Parts: sequence; structure tokens; C-alpha cells
Amino acid sequence: MEYNIIEASRKDYSKEEIKYILSHFNCNAIKIENIKAKDTDKARAVYKIYSNTGNKCLKKTYHDEPTLLFIYSIIEWLNIFNIKCPRFLKTNTGIPYLNYRGDYFILMDWIEGRKCDYDNIDDVLNASCYLAKIHLVTRNFKSINGSRIIYGDNGIYDSYSKHFSQLLNTSNKAFYYKDDFSKLFIDNADYYIECAKESLYLLSQIDFNSKELEKSICHYDYVNKNIIFNSDINIIDFDKSKYDYSINDFYVFIKRILKRKSTCWNFNLFKQAVEYYEKNRSINYLEFKLLLAQLMFPNKIWKITRDYYKNIHHCNKKAFYKILKDTISQKEYHKQFIANAIEFFNQKY
Repeated sequence: MEYNIIEASRKDYSKEEIKYILSHFNCNAIKIENIKAKDTDKARAVYKIYSNTGNKCLKKTYHDEPTLLFIYSIIEWLNIFNIKCPRFLKTNTGIPYLNYRGDYFILMDWIEGRKCDYDNIDDVLNASCYLAKIHLVTRNFKSINGSRIIYGDNGIYDSYSKHFSQLLNTSNKAFYYKDDFSKLFIDNADYYIECAKESLYLLSQIDFNSKELEKSICHYDYVNKNIIFNSDINIIDFDKSKYDYSINDFYVFIKRILKRKSTCWNFNLFKQAVEYYEKNRSINYLEFKLLLAQLMFPNKIWKITRDYYKNIHHCNKKAFYKILKDTISQKEYHKQFIANAIEFFNQKY
């Protein structure tokens, strides 16, 4: 199930309107700072509110009411288990959000601190350990009445199989076009196709209905800007959260770090992150196989080649070539990482 996105009636708001909205939360603004505004199909806005009761975060969401209640339920549940994440502050009528002319607003305390530093090994390991705690305490999550639980997609094998077919199709197109992008892709395609085949083979061995693939609340945007360090660890922005396979959430978290230049497919970092995660929640044989399969699949190559040939007559070819070249520059690191990860898997289980 996907989120229901409401069509925003407004894209921006005057300070007078913001003050009016805040008055429903008994919050008097001394200063209003516009932090983020997105004018897309998921239009949203974030304001930092300086008030005499402390700094607040006012957020216009793109969710409908049942989804907002689902997110509210997650945050309340996590706080019960002493996982720090800012609660929705309630309006004068006791509701944790405000419907203002068709747009939903939520107000929370502003969390001061520094975002997670991916180049700081302690930050990465502590974040990994904390993520496991989130998964552990939300295994039996229950949502409040009126909310809509958002579930993840169980069709992982079908999705990756489709991506593999598209990868084969783009490799055929590369032989047809033979431009600079295509030549670079052809020179390296065999490796990525082989990775995709091995990934699908592992996925074909997984029973996705097995209870061994444990489910919990997955943040799905567990990135550095949403992991705030101060005297504790605070997690913000649960907009993308779903009830899904726990290991998928860890995959999304660690993959983002491994793709960076300074931490490029660093196996020792990965191994330590797994070990710190397992301080709170063990990763079983089936979960690690799923994790390995996803790390093996060349998602970036699939996406960049798909997008290139889909828009070949209109795209910026130099920009696409640079992205492809940068991605391929990590090939040998990825190859060594996968070899080490397979050995780690065989030793571990």
C-alpha cells in the first residue's frame, strides 16, 4: 500500500497565516524562518518557529488524515520505548494536527544538534545500533483507530526481475546507438549483468512469506539529516515510514553510506555496522541473504541506463556520461566488497 497524497491547496503562506495556524497550537511566534519549501506533487513546507516556549518545527505535510495518524502512532509508540523522536504537539482542541483550508499542518519541538556524520565511524555505528532498536520495539506495532497502516511491497523478486530485463534491454540498445555513453556501458556491462543474475538467483531462494523475514516499522529515510546527535540520538521525519521487512530498512541505510566516495564499498565499515546492529537485533540467515542480494544488484547502473535511453534524444548526454563514469569508477571496489560479503556470509551461517 502506498501513501495517499492530498493535492495541496496552497504552495506558500504569509507570516500572518502562519501565525494564525500557530495560534491553534497556543504558540506565539517571535520569529518565523522558512526552512524548506517544495513545489511538487508532494508539496510541503517546513518552518522554524522561534517562540517564548522554545523553538518549534511547523510542517505542512502532503499526507491525508489516516496516514498522518499512522505516522503519529509510530512516533508515540517509539517514545514509549524511550526512542527519541519529536512528538506532534496538539492543538487547542486536543488534535495532533491542524487542517487549514485543506492542508494539514503538524507542530513539533525543534531538535537542536548535529546531523550524523558518515565520515565519523562512531556516528555510523551508533546509528546502526539505534536503527536495530527501532526495529526491535516495533515488531508488534499497533496503530491507533482511524489510521491507515502503510505496508511495504512484498514483490521484491518480481521488481528486481523486471529491472534485470530492463538492464538487458538497455545493453542491447547500447550496441545499437554506439555513442560515448553506450561504449562505456558496453565495456562494463558484463560485470553488472552478472551481478544482476547472481542477485536474482539469491532472491529466487527466498520465501518472502517466511516468518524468518521479520517485519517492523521501517523509517525508509534513515539518512544523516534525519539522525540528530546531541546528548542522545534523535530521529526525525517519518514521512516515508512503512511496516515492512526490517532488513530492507538497514539495506537502505547502509547502501547510501557505501556508495559515497570516502566510504566507497568499505567492507570493514559494513561488517562493523552489521555487528553494531546485531547488538540490539540479530540478523538471521534469510535476512542476510536478502541484504546481500540487494547490495549485489547494480541498481544505479540499471537506473541511469534506463533513464538515458528513455530520454536519449532530449537528455544532457554529457551529464549522463559523467554519472555513468563516476558509478563505474566504483566497480572494482564493489567487486571486492561482494567477494568479502559472500565470505562473511558463509562464515557467519
